[in-house]
Amino acid sequence: MSTEPADTGTEGTDPAIEVTPDAAEEAISLLQGEGLDTDIAGLRLFVQQGGCAGLSYGMRFDTEPEEDDLVVEHHGLRVFVDPASKNYIGGSTLDYEHGLQAAGFEVENPNVVSECGCGESFRT
Repeated sequence: MSTEPADTGTEGTDPAIEVTPDAAEEAISLLQGEGLDTDIAGLRLFVQQGGCAGLSYGMRFDTEPEEDDLVVEHHGLRVFVDPASKNYIGGSTLDYEHGLQAAGFEVENPNVVSECGCGESFRT
């Protein structure tokens, strides 16, 4: 397992993913609501086959990272990314949107070259 520190201000680091304060706050609240220890558990962000554009994002809570995961921590939230997913989402930002129509987590991915019309799937 590799761990990349976050919020250090270190030049030249490019963690697999950034997390906004809103996303971290929401995810930590949900983790705690599930009774998980936020010092060990975290949010797994992954890419899977699916959707009309070919790939889609997946998220779930894990009690601990896998041995080969990249682990980044932002604003107290641990995020686990498997090596295959890191290839698709490196440099992305996880945000949480509060909207009138809907609220939820959103991945801003600089690697995306096209998305489907509904924005649920993508291609890199």
